[in-house]
Amino acid sequence: MTPDKESLSADGDQPELLPARMLNEFVYCPRLFHLEWVQKEWAESADTVSGSFAHRRVDVPGGDLPPPAELVGREGEARSVQLSAPRAGVFAKLDLLELGDGTVVPVDYKKGKAPASERVPAGIWDADRIQLGAQALVLIENGYRCEEAVVYYAGSRRRVSLVVDAALLDEVRDVARRARTASEAPNPPPPLRDSPKCPRCSLVGICLPDETLEITEDEPAEVRLMYPARDDALPLHVQAQGARVGKSADQLEIVERDGTKHRARLLDVSQVSVFGNVQVTAAALGELLRRSIPVCHFSYGGWFQGITHGIGARNCYVRVQQYEQVRNPERCLALARGFVERKVRNCRTLLRRNAQETDGSTLDSLERLAASAGRADSIESLLGVEGAAARAYFGAFGSMLKAGGMDGEETFDFAARNRRPPKDPVNALLSLAYSVLSRDWTVVLLSVALDPFLGFYHRPRFGRAALALDLMEEFRPLVADSVVLQVINNGEVRPSDFVRRGPAVALRDEGRRKFFLAYERRMSHLVRHPRFGYQVSYRRLMEVQARLFARHLTGELPEYEGFRTR
Repeated sequence: MTPDKESLSADGDQPELLPARMLNEFVYCPRLFHLEWVQKEWAESADTVSGSFAHRRVDVPGGDLPPPAELVGREGEARSVQLSAPRAGVFAKLDLLELGDGTVVPVDYKKGKAPASERVPAGIWDADRIQLGAQALVLIENGYRCEEAVVYYAGSRRRVSLVVDAALLDEVRDVARRARTASEAPNPPPPLRDSPKCPRCSLVGICLPDETLEITEDEPAEVRLMYPARDDALPLHVQAQGARVGKSADQLEIVERDGTKHRARLLDVSQVSVFGNVQVTAAALGELLRRSIPVCHFSYGGWFQGITHGIGARNCYVRVQQYEQVRNPERCLALARGFVERKVRNCRTLLRRNAQETDGSTLDSLERLAASAGRADSIESLLGVEGAAARAYFGAFGSMLKAGGMDGEETFDFAARNRRPPKDPVNALLSLAYSVLSRDWTVVLLSVALDPFLGFYHRPRFGRAALALDLMEEFRPLVADSVVLQVINNGEVRPSDFVRRGPAVALRDEGRRKFFLAYERRMSHLVRHPRFGYQVSYRRLMEVQARLFARHLTGELPEYEGFRTR
């Protein structure tokens, strides 16, 4: 089941009443409770979808629940009934109520299997027992007689009865008190250690239990990869001028000016990027917002202009800490040192691996500058170090390009970095790559409740995603520069794919299409995490790093270790 809309109060503040379902989560895993209830995190999985399917019948309101005084002599059932118990501090959405002999029996549907009797003699999981007790408590506080509760395990096709007594109700009240106390903390409780619950949890990629323990504990256990190494959904790029993006059933329909149609399943789309004169219909935009799929807007030339997105992550504590810490010059400098040092070292690694011929002086210079970045005593001096490293790196960038044209075409030459506008094909590719990478980091930061426009190294400027630029620094050579080298050296993009307008050079539509294919291949490339040891795609890696950075800001993690390749 997805989070109840009723769990939010009208003014958006933390409500006083806890859902009975959240007491179940608290007993099952206090950290999961905090992520779902306090931070409003959610992710679908096969288990959550099958759970919703198991509830499909009881989620439809039906029947009638008369007042307690009118229950005598009445029989029947009522479905999907909501009641609250203010004194106990809980409310419940009751799947099914069976009425008879003046009593009410709540029946809760669970998609899983009942526990084996040798493991759990009572035949009911502890978390489910507390949830049923909360439902009974809600009924009793509303004046109904409730002496029994039932859970139906769809996986076993088995009903299990639970006696409602004073001991159960007292236990429910105690759990509610402890859950409310936990909900007032800005950070979630520690993860479960080496728990079999984690791999099947839909929020494991958000919780990062083993990764958190590896950073916070002196003797961490082995880090398990418990979420997919790659995303199934991918960005959709629409650049045909005059095209219209509409919605048809569960698909996006792209119609070009000449009537050509393309379709993409919404399930397969992680974001939509539109370039220049591309229209998105209200129906398509509404569905994208409902599914939390952002729409990124670019100029025809590839300049990232803005983003349309839904409410997104609701963890205000993260942004509060971000806003407070960005005012601290020492904090900004400490983080900025790491951003620049890792960027310079990754640039050095890319140059060492790909240069056709280069003397050791450039590599030695980058090594010295990386060390200097780690010791910089001010943002101004750090900017100077970064500038010197950029001159050394881009001074040798041409050595990574293969010599010789194809089919008589001119070769790609690179003398120096230039932009706004780029004056040669290589710089046009670099500018587009950095713009798209900035878009991806902006999307990721919004998904983890960080403000992408307020950075620690890059100063705030109108329209500039400063924090996205901060965190993408170390990924520039590994993703953006690597893609540019790939499309040129493999002959995927040729000089004929560019058009010159005055001093500016830009990609034609077909060249941009080939660039995006190469970019998505790079983002899907598996890379080994230097600290956790497992392999994930660059796109998944960015999400992991963003979550670790957010938890470092809130104080849950004592350090933030960026990504540096070997």
